[in-house]
Amino acid sequence: MNRLTKRLSDLKKDNDKALVAYLVAGDPDIDTTVELMKLFVASGVDIIEIGVPFTDPIAEGPIIQKAHDRALKNNISLESIYKMVGEFRKHDDETPLVLMGYLNTFIFHKKLIEVNQDNAIDSILVVDIPGELKLEDYGIKNKNINTISLISPTTKKDRVESIAKNSTGFVYYVTLRGVTGASNLDVNEINTNIEDIKKHALVPTLAGFGIKSTEDAKLLSEYADGVIIGSSIVQMIEENSNSKEFDRIGKYITEIKQAISWII
Repeated sequence: MNRLTKRLSDLKKDNDKALVAYLVAGDPDIDTTVELMKLFVASGVDIIEIGVPFTDPIAEGPIIQKAHDRALKNNISLESIYKMVGEFRKHDDETPLVLMGYLNTFIFHKKLIEVNQDNAIDSILVVDIPGELKLEDYGIKNKNINTISLISPTTKKDRVESIAKNSTGFVYYVTLRGVTGASNLDVNEINTNIEDIKKHALVPTLAGFGIKSTEDAKLLSEYADGVIIGSSIVQMIEENSNSKEFDRIGKYITEIKQAISWII
């Protein structure tokens, strides 16, 4: 049982919901990313999702695309991300870490993932592969790394069952049609779709994309096993990147965690 599986299991036993926070590695720089990860944990984050910078992040909205661009200007690679994670692990060996990125990056760095030094990374979400497939289907093998699958509102019902059963970390339910950071959540549709996923999934179902406010998070946590916050945090990182004063992010995260915990 790796960190992610254990954390989600512990949250379920405690009747609590998971809060996942996303940031892009190297935005605004590597050292600040490590400090932000520590801030996330101190503020109530259960799982950290690390965006791996990519030249054409097709699933991302403008806010996160710009973060990818900024990180790439810092020459951030998967190798430098593993070094960054190693630095974080000196301070925290319990918080689960998920890499979110695109297939070409992971294939190019196949050996790095297969070695996964000190089991630093717990799970990988590959945005641009079918949900029925895992990394091992592309020749990347590491039994200690979960594969997270995506299901969206447009996923055909005959695929939902196979994708839900395939995911080994958690099922990532995309709450919106479109890219990250969009808005206008259809709560009724989300509820129906998550209920359908849970009929088949062997792991928890978490909801992400378009979650901005404590109300969004609270509503979705009534149906999902947790929520994933991305664009709102990345926007605040950009706005405060010069001053490096991120107290506002910590406060925001704490409020989200309190909101989703109160629904139990």
